[in-house]
Amino acid sequence: MDTPPEPAVPGSRHPLKWFALDLACVLVFTVVGMLTHGTPPSGFFETVWPFVLGLGIAWALPGVRSLPLIIWPSGVLVWAVTTVVGLVLRGITGGGVSGAFPFVTAGVLALLLIGWRVVPEIKERRHEQQARYL
Repeated sequence: MDTPPEPAVPGSRHPLKWFALDLACVLVFTVVGMLTHGTPPSGFFETVWPFVLGLGIAWALPGVRSLPLIIWPSGVLVWAVTTVVGLVLRGITGGGVSGAFPFVTAGVLALLLIGWRVVPEIKERRHEQQARYL
């Protein structure tokens, strides 16, 4: 007696490419921030590592790896953990987190890390709507 294979969860087959997209978002956030504030390129690693570590911690969560494309909870967890860990590490290592920086960081990372997940979410919903009419 053969059982049919379980349907693949969207995005779960190749989570490494979705991690790479999140990593690209963190790198873009860092480069744009450095350019905006006139930070020399030599400060890139010092600026980016807390957020990359936060991203790595977020992606260590099994739910994020198994369902990387969904906005809730995966996208929100990736954003929250990356932001909080990045800001805390930046603060305790003397990188500075004063003024509007935490708010701008949270907003930009939300736009980038949650924002790209909107596209597959919309595509999935359209697919489901079309399937209802077939």
